[in-house]
Amino acid sequence: MNKLFSAFFLLATCFIAQAQEISSPDKNLKLKFSLTGNGIPTYELNYKNKAVIKTSKLGIETKDVPSFLDGFTVTKVENATFDETWTPVWGEQKNIRNNYNELLVTLSQKSVNDRYIKIRFRLFNDGLGFRYEFPEQKDLGYFIIKEERTQFALAGDHKAFWLPGDFDTQEYSTVTSNLSEVRGKMKGAVTQNASQHTFSETGVQTPLMMKSNDGLYINIHEAALVDYSAMSLDLDDKNFVLNSFLTPDAIGDKGYMQAPTQSPWRTIVVSDKATDILASKLILNLNEPTKYKDVSWIKPVKYVGVWWEMITGKSSWAYNDLTSVKLGETDYSKTKPNGKHAANTAHVKEYIDFASKHGFDAVLVEGWNEGWEDWFGKSKDYVFDFVTPYPDFDVKELHRYAASKNVKMMMHHETSGSIRNYERHMDKAYQFMVDNGYNSVKSGYVGDIIPRGEYHYGQWANNHYLYAITKAAEYKIMVNAHEAVRPTGLSRTYPNLIGNEAARGTEYESFGGNNADHLTILPFTRLMGGPMDYTPGIFQTRINAYNPENNSFVHTTLAKQLALYVTMYSPLQMAADLPETYNKHLDAFQFIKDVAIDWDETYILEAEPGDYITIARKAKGKNEWFVGGITDENKRVGNVNFDFLPKGKTYEAIIYADGKDADYINNPQSYEIKKIKVTSKTKLKQPMATSGGFAISVK
Repeated sequence: MNKLFSAFFLLATCFIAQAQEISSPDKNLKLKFSLTGNGIPTYELNYKNKAVIKTSKLGIETKDVPSFLDGFTVTKVENATFDETWTPVWGEQKNIRNNYNELLVTLSQKSVNDRYIKIRFRLFNDGLGFRYEFPEQKDLGYFIIKEERTQFALAGDHKAFWLPGDFDTQEYSTVTSNLSEVRGKMKGAVTQNASQHTFSETGVQTPLMMKSNDGLYINIHEAALVDYSAMSLDLDDKNFVLNSFLTPDAIGDKGYMQAPTQSPWRTIVVSDKATDILASKLILNLNEPTKYKDVSWIKPVKYVGVWWEMITGKSSWAYNDLTSVKLGETDYSKTKPNGKHAANTAHVKEYIDFASKHGFDAVLVEGWNEGWEDWFGKSKDYVFDFVTPYPDFDVKELHRYAASKNVKMMMHHETSGSIRNYERHMDKAYQFMVDNGYNSVKSGYVGDIIPRGEYHYGQWANNHYLYAITKAAEYKIMVNAHEAVRPTGLSRTYPNLIGNEAARGTEYESFGGNNADHLTILPFTRLMGGPMDYTPGIFQTRINAYNPENNSFVHTTLAKQLALYVTMYSPLQMAADLPETYNKHLDAFQFIKDVAIDWDETYILEAEPGDYITIARKAKGKNEWFVGGITDENKRVGNVNFDFLPKGKTYEAIIYADGKDADYINNPQSYEIKKIKVTSKTKLKQPMATSGGFAISVK
């Protein structure tokens, strides 16, 4: 009997140690998990029998306790299937389906007193998510991560759309090249920024978009980045293996952990159609449902603001030209104004009037508070207090005036990277907002992080960003964070995070320009984790029209700027240009007034990263549809199939298109507007100029 039991136990042990496999609900994706002979966890991923990820190692290297790298045995395997439909507070779709097959593997290390961890895999129709889980147990309490050793072994030298790996910024132009070319192109890719720290000649950031020679579109990112360092990827360009590379802290450690805990999800979105990548909701689905019981105060926002005139150099954030100020000591009433300060009461009222006249929700004002004279690049701790206005900015009067016009004011908090100073003032600043009618804030983190030595994407800073969001929620304030870590779907859990920057936005058009293909890439990269406050709507594309000393120009046509309100999804959309410019083009401006910012349905009509994108969306709760199409530096014909419209009805479509002589360099403001009748059977071929586009409203 004992021999029989021993044989049965041995057979069961061998069986559980064999490779574990699961398929996606539609059977197109297959995941295989196994251990090597010395107990190293590995995984493989295939799509329609094509290799997406070849055999790749998993593990966590630690500093103070034995590492979670090898010596594992499989002690438990659990399978599950999940299928639900949930409704986001705001989004590209009214309802989102969350359907996956799950494999949960428990791994024990006998050499470390049977210490164990779990690796959880979720396989969706559009890709894979997996994470490490560290249950509470006797021999696992606190530990320090030296490096995460997750691998993504690719099947070839893919075409990649990449940014230099950096612990502080994503504000680089995307480079399009084969992976084998990354090393040779890295030096040219690293351009100057207010804060930056690259780490490798082959280091790249996520989201990383790739296309294989056999036609697979592959996107690698992460989801639910909480209490952990952001992941970059270090490329082994001989074997085409991407190795995880976490952002360190000031002394080089990469994570301070306390069980029970888990890593963020590592995500791989894959399809043989580029449109499926843009349609994926995998990253949102890997985040937890909202933690707020009351979300009635969270509303999408369409806004204008005192911002672009300062970015172009027409106006100034600072009240005067002092070179050194100290909060609480410098008496601004005794200083001489520079005459260029934009955030003054009379000028802001002009923006409020414009917003009210054209139905915008809010007005953003930057440079309203004391301290802007010496904020930049000084590594200054006590830089702003977020409650003290300049002498020419009457907070109470503007609150009264905006309320009388049914317009909200949007606060601006520039931290200058001094995180501890922001936290020092945060409660007082948020209460100040509530008292003065502000229900949303644009926060900024320009410059090196203080405490010195920390990075924008490290665990410490990531914890701060989430703290700011949850603290804002206590005051029913929505947050639009700039220069913070790139999003990972946390807006599902914390929907008052209505916007992020974390990429080269429109401001760079005034700093030399974004590449013509920039906006055909961002939806495949930066926007995979959440919406971007890109600030579109620039009609005057020649910057010297505002500032004769700035010869930069916006690398799009006017029509393409309209299309961005559809192709660059965000529940927070700015009409970024100056009111006087919009008043010259009120016929084109009508589209910005009409376009929705919250949606029932989204249809990705056509797409190819770096080349073109055409998207249609149905407005939330309305029988209105909007279409946007954009192209890169090449002229192109966009294809719009109106089969998303209800059958048997005729609609009027207003088309805002590039003029016949439009060109983003020589004639960017050439556009034409026409009306046509459309039905669900209509198919439109719409020409686009170089770096051009088109926008359509259907009612």
